[in-house]
Amino acid sequence: MTHVVIPLYDGFTALDVVGPYQMLALTPGVTVSLAAPEPGPVLDDRRMLALVAGSLAEVDRPDVVVVPGGPGTVLALRGDLPAWLSAVHEHTTWTTSVCSGSLLLGAAGLLQGLRATTHYRHLDKLPLFGAVATAERVVEEPAARIVTAAGVSSGLDMGLRLVELITDRRTAQAVQLWTEYDPQPPYDAGSLASAHPDVQELAAGYEAAALAAFADDTHDAGR
Repeated sequence: MTHVVIPLYDGFTALDVVGPYQMLALTPGVTVSLAAPEPGPVLDDRRMLALVAGSLAEVDRPDVVVVPGGPGTVLALRGDLPAWLSAVHEHTTWTTSVCSGSLLLGAAGLLQGLRATTHYRHLDKLPLFGAVATAERVVEEPAARIVTAAGVSSGLDMGLRLVELITDRRTAQAVQLWTEYDPQPPYDAGSLASAHPDVQELAAGYEAAALAAFADDTHDAGR
């Protein structure tokens, strides 16, 4: 049985978690666990969804780790998660990330000299951790056992690729079919290369609003 762990932290982005989870949880021979520094419900960045996690302290040898991103990454960088990632990576088959989760891999010292990707709004931060930033959707560094995915929905692609790496291509294709993952978006605005500048500006506002909502909520909670 392959044990996949998705570490959660306050302010994660929901699809970063649920996308890879859906692909991997359907895979024969794979079990998926959610874990956090403090066990219990963990709120997403929109403060409307809570996922229940076990304790990171009880997970020391996962086979695969999938680190999500989200506005909470900034606080998580100063928490226990980077040290945990550094410790468990010694034993993982694959240590991976979605979106700004790659910054947590970087803080754990796992991206030094490696090609890596993240959400387009955070690509400029990867070199701060010694990584070579690239705008590719999914980046594999097999020798280092690291896989990084770009923003949010790219976690679905990475999840399918992990299914293949853990099992085989046929199984990955079966999971793709079962989930009917056959993207046919109604708009061609899913990357900086295709999105109109005014769309880019509007999207940037979403990030600012999410950060503000998260900051307000965590401030109120700390009172």
